[in-house]
Amino acid sequence: MLLPERDATWQIVLNIGWLLILIGTTGNALCQNSKSEESTAGLQQARLRGKNVFDLKCATCHGLDGLGGEHAPDVVRRSAVKELPDQVLLNIIHDGIPEDGMPGFASMRKEDSEAVVGYLRFLQGKAAGEPVRGDPAMGRDLFMGKGGCSACHVIKGPGEFVTEDLGGFARDHQAGEIRDAILRPAGGKQVSVTVIARDGRKFSGMLRNEDNASLQLQDANGRFYLLLKSSLVSVQRHSGDSMPVDYGQRLNGAELDDLAAYILREAGAADLASSSRKD
Repeated sequence: MLLPERDATWQIVLNIGWLLILIGTTGNALCQNSKSEESTAGLQQARLRGKNVFDLKCATCHGLDGLGGEHAPDVVRRSAVKELPDQVLLNIIHDGIPEDGMPGFASMRKEDSEAVVGYLRFLQGKAAGEPVRGDPAMGRDLFMGKGGCSACHVIKGPGEFVTEDLGGFARDHQAGEIRDAILRPAGGKQVSVTVIARDGRKFSGMLRNEDNASLQLQDANGRFYLLLKSSLVSVQRHSGDSMPVDYGQRLNGAELDDLAAYILREAGAADLASSSRKD
């Protein structure tokens, strides 16, 4: 039966209304998702910027992981540093601490110094972490056995220091990122060096930074050394194989979760033990 003309008109208006509501709701959801993605991307960009500036300006003395080196203290685990307000940290970056030998960076742009503070807070564990799945006890067996990780890596002690101490990596990454790094390792060779200084001292470790005048290495205990090339009489380099790329076939999903959980647990336990000894 045909609807009267008036009823048909109202039916059309009603249908258009529902369509507009649907479009509006969808648009709001897409807008919210877009803003969320932009916020996440902005945070990642700021963190990367802070890391780049930290590596360039701060890591030479404080270490690439902020845990201290031969010339400067730990700025990640020390409670006295963690409790400082952001503005105080910005002032320290700008003015330095001359009495302790820390230079100021008065010419550093405000955006860069703020990014460094943000990255430092991330290293200090103030960023929200994701839930950790997996059994650390099972992960230890994988690390020492089936996974073969201990043949090259240490976590503040267990394993062989051939490529990288995973404690520092775990502090800067979450469980999912550790899984991704295992499944899709960064390419390239790892370079270790053995150097002899003019005064007879010998240093061995992984090469972390190098320029025309100096090189920085990290020894088996995780200590960083910045050495001037003019003070060295011998530099021997050794290139190691990159990390295997078949862990996706070697380990299943549950085993990868166990391995990531073990790495995170051991890195945290080592940090607490070291912090208690210093405090």
